[in-house]
Amino acid sequence: MLSFKRIITLTAGVAAGLSALAGAAQAQELTGAGATFPAPLYQRWFQEYGQSHGVRINYQPIGSGGGIKQITARAVDFGASDAPMNATELAAAPGIVHIPTVAGPVCVAYNIPGVGPGIHLTGPVIADIFLGKITRWNDSRITSLSPGTRFPATNIFVAHRSDGSGTTNIFTTYLSEVSSGWRDDVGAGKSVRWPVGLGGKGNAGVAQLIKANEGGIGYIELNYAVTNSIPYAAVRNRAGRFVYPNVEDTSEAVDGVSLPADFRKVAVNTSAPNGYPITGFTFLLVYRNGTKTAMKQFLEWALTSGQSIAPSMQYAPLPPGVRRRALAAVASIH
Repeated sequence: MLSFKRIITLTAGVAAGLSALAGAAQAQELTGAGATFPAPLYQRWFQEYGQSHGVRINYQPIGSGGGIKQITARAVDFGASDAPMNATELAAAPGIVHIPTVAGPVCVAYNIPGVGPGIHLTGPVIADIFLGKITRWNDSRITSLSPGTRFPATNIFVAHRSDGSGTTNIFTTYLSEVSSGWRDDVGAGKSVRWPVGLGGKGNAGVAQLIKANEGGIGYIELNYAVTNSIPYAAVRNRAGRFVYPNVEDTSEAVDGVSLPADFRKVAVNTSAPNGYPITGFTFLLVYRNGTKTAMKQFLEWALTSGQSIAPSMQYAPLPPGVRRRALAAVASIH
């Protein structure tokens, strides 16, 4: 018969064991929030990595602005953003490291009655559409770019993001580089004062607005256009070529980009001959000190095995040089 003292000892041992197990289980859970731009790929990554490594990763695609706020408040294990944090944001959260994961193109997608995929647009024309200066699809500034295409006199419905968005930052940075009117009147950022249009939450929200409104046009990451069967335009690049958003031309757009030591750069308006001009990197945001081991291990996987998954989801893997630097940045995390 066990003594009372023996029972207490065994009970304490069981409790300690359960506590250790609970701690181990907790260490295998990660939470994150942020960009919708890479969300389809991230969800695929989290599922595959979770199944093979026993780590549950919960991610909320709330927009890049929300991701920056969440990691700044240390409410999540990682944030995600397509817009690098600015100096003010970094001052509020010193020690955050930007880890580039993939690159992706921002499509100019549309819903024009009787018009299929493949119209041609230029940066200045796109800017004037989003400024409200071009209001009908049969405007000569549009029709002259796509000879042989019959454009209707349908009113243009502009769809844009309503939340703080890295996709918006990529798109408006591009427009600011190709249109002085846009640069002077609106500018670039995660949130801007839109001259016209209706806002949707996330890339998914903008995609739905385009589909639901005849004459619609908006900007979304390629995966959202493909999965929703929304046509998108070829955009003229700096070399004068009309280029469609795809993995190959996105890769060419970022291959020659020189990123600073902290990776914080919006890589638009490429000079690459066949590069798609509205392209950007997307980043995971973690603290250099205090990041969970499980998070560091996931980052290492994402920058190695995970890269091979990216093209099937319409994202471009990192250029080799950027990937090596990103792995070195992960190695510096404690």
